[in-house]
Amino acid sequence: MASSVGVVSLGCSKNRVDTEQVLGLLTARGYTIQADPAQAEIILINTCGFIGPAKEESIDAILEMAEHKRTGKCRLLLVTGCLAQRYGSDLLRDMPEIDGLLGVGEYERIFELIDAAALGARPRYDGRTEGFLESDRVLSTPPCTAYIKIGDGCDNRCTYCAIPLIRGGYRSRPLDAIVAEVTRLAARGVQEFVLVAQDSTRYASDWGQPRGLEALLRAVCAVPGVVWVRPLYCDPERVDAALLDAMHALPQVCDYMDMPIQHIHPELLRAMGRRGTSSHIREMVTAAHSRGMTLRTSLIVGFPGETDAQFQALMDFVAEARFHRLGAFAYSPEEDTPAALLPGQVPDAVKRQRLDTLMALQQRISLAHNQARVGQVCRVLVEGARPDGRRLGRTEREAPEVDGRIIFRPRQPHAIGDFVSVRLQRAASYDMMGVEV
Repeated sequence: MASSVGVVSLGCSKNRVDTEQVLGLLTARGYTIQADPAQAEIILINTCGFIGPAKEESIDAILEMAEHKRTGKCRLLLVTGCLAQRYGSDLLRDMPEIDGLLGVGEYERIFELIDAAALGARPRYDGRTEGFLESDRVLSTPPCTAYIKIGDGCDNRCTYCAIPLIRGGYRSRPLDAIVAEVTRLAARGVQEFVLVAQDSTRYASDWGQPRGLEALLRAVCAVPGVVWVRPLYCDPERVDAALLDAMHALPQVCDYMDMPIQHIHPELLRAMGRRGTSSHIREMVTAAHSRGMTLRTSLIVGFPGETDAQFQALMDFVAEARFHRLGAFAYSPEEDTPAALLPGQVPDAVKRQRLDTLMALQQRISLAHNQARVGQVCRVLVEGARPDGRRLGRTEREAPEVDGRIIFRPRQPHAIGDFVSVRLQRAASYDMMGVEV
C-alpha cells in the first residue's frame, strides 16, 4: 500500500533534478508527498558529498530526520545521493538509524529499496550506470523555472574535486531526450530553463561534437513557450568567442555567462589541474564584458601552497575583472583526491581570513554594479510575494537561488511566472528594489 513520503534535498541543482525525478516516480506509483517530514511514513534524504561542509550538512540532516522515527510517523529513513554513493558502507555501519541507501546511478530502484527496507534488509544499491533516468518530475522550483540536466559526471579531473569518484566520467544526455523534457515542461507553463552539468561546455564532446552546446541551445530555443534559457557551469577552457556570439545571437538565451575559473595565478591553476590558462581566462572575461553579458564566477581560496602573493594576485584580478556575481569557497581537502596530499596545506584560520577578504571586495563590486542599474527599466520574472505586499523576482541577469533578487512594489496583482516591467530605484549589495511601471 502506498505511503506518504517526506523529502529533504541537499546540494547542487543537479542533485535537485535527481530529487524531482524520484518524486515523479513516487507520485506516479501513488505515494503522497508530505511537505512536513514529521508527518511522513517514509523520509528520503538526497545528500551532497562534494566538500567537507556539505558532508557535515548531510550528516546533520540524517540525524535530524532520524528523530522523526522516535517522535513522528516515520518508519523508514532512506539516504540517497552523493554521500550514499561515496560512503555507503560507512553510513550503514555508523548510523543504525538508516534503513537503506541508494547511490546516484540507481534512482530507478527506489521501489525495490523501499520494499527491501520495509523487510529490515537495510539494502544498499550504489552500482554505476552510464544512462540517464528519464521520468516525469515534480518540480521543487517556482513553476515558471526548471533545471534541465544535460550531462553527468566529469572528465576534467581537477586535483581538488571528488565528483569523478562519485559520478564517474562525463557523459552527455541525448539531445532528443532533453528537447522532449523541455517541450513537456514548457507545455506545463515553465518559461525559464536552466541547463546544468558538471561542465556544460563539454556537452556532446563525448560524441565527437566540439560545439555541441551551441547546437543544444538552438534546439532548446526552438521549443514553443521557451522564454529564457540559461546554461550554467561553463568551463573557461571551452569558452570562446564563437560560443559567446552564439549565446548572444539567440534571443531566448540570457545575457549571462557562468564561468567558474577557481583561480587566476598560473601556478595555482596548474596545481589544481585546471586546463585553461590565466591569459585565456582574462581574454574571455574581457570578451564577455564587451558583449554586455552579466558574468559570474566561482573561486577557491586557501588551496595548498597558495602564498600571500598568489592570493593578492587573485584579489587584484577580481578588482580588475569586476565580476557581476561571484561565489567563493575555502579549500576543503577531500579523501582520495591528489590535492589532499599536497604539501603546504593552508591553515583554516588563514583560509577563513582570505575568504572574508575576498567576499568583502566582491560585495563592494556588486554594490557598484547594482548602483549603475538604478533608473533602468527591466523585465522581471515574478517568483513570489512578501508579507508587505512587495513582489520578488529576477531579470535575465540573475540566476535562480545563487544571485540577488529584484524586490518591487506592484501596481496590480501578479501570479508567479508573470513578466513585469520594473524601474530599479535602489541598490543593495546583492538585491535591488524597484516599482512596477
